[in-house]
Amino acid sequence: MAKEIAILGSTGSIGRQTLAVVAAHPEQFRVVALAAYNNAEVLAAQVRQFKPKLAVLLNPERAGDLAARIAPLSTQVMTGEKGLLAIARLPEVKLVVAAMVGIRSLAAIFAALDAGKDIALANKEAMVVAGELLMERARKRGRQIIPVDSEHSAIFQCLRQGGRVEKVIITASGGPLRNMTPAQMAAVTPQQALNHPTWSMGPKISIDSATLMNKGLEVIEAKHLFALDYDQIEVLIHPQSVVHSLVRYSDGALFAQLGPADMRIPIQYALSWPERWDLDSQVLDLAALGHLDFDYPDLERFPCLALAWRAGRAGGTYPAALNAADEVAVQYFLQGKLPLTAISRIVAEVLEEHQPGKVHNLEQILAVDAWARQRAAAIAEHI
Repeated sequence: MAKEIAILGSTGSIGRQTLAVVAAHPEQFRVVALAAYNNAEVLAAQVRQFKPKLAVLLNPERAGDLAARIAPLSTQVMTGEKGLLAIARLPEVKLVVAAMVGIRSLAAIFAALDAGKDIALANKEAMVVAGELLMERARKRGRQIIPVDSEHSAIFQCLRQGGRVEKVIITASGGPLRNMTPAQMAAVTPQQALNHPTWSMGPKISIDSATLMNKGLEVIEAKHLFALDYDQIEVLIHPQSVVHSLVRYSDGALFAQLGPADMRIPIQYALSWPERWDLDSQVLDLAALGHLDFDYPDLERFPCLALAWRAGRAGGTYPAALNAADEVAVQYFLQGKLPLTAISRIVAEVLEEHQPGKVHNLEQILAVDAWARQRAAAIAEHI
């Protein structure tokens, strides 16, 4: 019987690769709903191919364009958060793939859990800003949150061994700037920072990878997903991006998940779990690689990782402020208005000014997010 799925963020990198996995297994899946932020052209092509019941474009100014492009089809078109919530509550949907960048889909993720759906989570920001609330909601509803990120998928798989976990080791490629001096990093262009050596990703996550903020967000995500203490989490630089993460048990045994840099592997596992299916991915040739390298991250050259770790340990609303400030600072850098090194400065100043509180509800998170964005933009304008 086909598994009925919805994809939030279907036109982005993860969304497109998810649909590639679905297309490779046409008997196993039925796409019920698709959502995107602004790309009416690509979403229309996806609708024509997969013929979902509902298509949502967050940007209301482009919804008419989408409707015109798919006019002969019976697919309903909606827009805005109302549309995302409608997808989350569709009774036939069993699994929601949360792949929309940022926290735009956070309310829909909560609504999907409340409606009895499992979540395939590719949106790390949701877990960063609302991890405790999301995991509590999933437990209460008896639902699964299955990680899609390659690192968290690796941890998810390695935790199936039983026994007491001593350490979870998250690997990082180090990005395109890992061997640069601080002076060189200050002069980096957006194009240089976007040129990731092993992964093909969207612009925001590519810049976060270059600053190692992405790895800091993954630390916070792992803490909530797997109920870990921060002392149990470690980050290692691994340039080959072959070992996606490792788990050390109390008896000294170290389990690792290895594979090529192909996001279809963790995406398909999240969709097929608890089964594992065939995939036409590249075969990893360890002999051809010859060696695998590991090193500790340099927190002085990559202060964003240290800031994320600090915000995670502080808890409460700090991670929400961290995430919002980083998004704004990254956009300023991508627009050529600030040097790369200003990103950590902006985030640090926002965290310093933030008046934290315990996370109680979504409204509180959104209020912190709005405040941190405003402050980050104000700081950026004066650098």
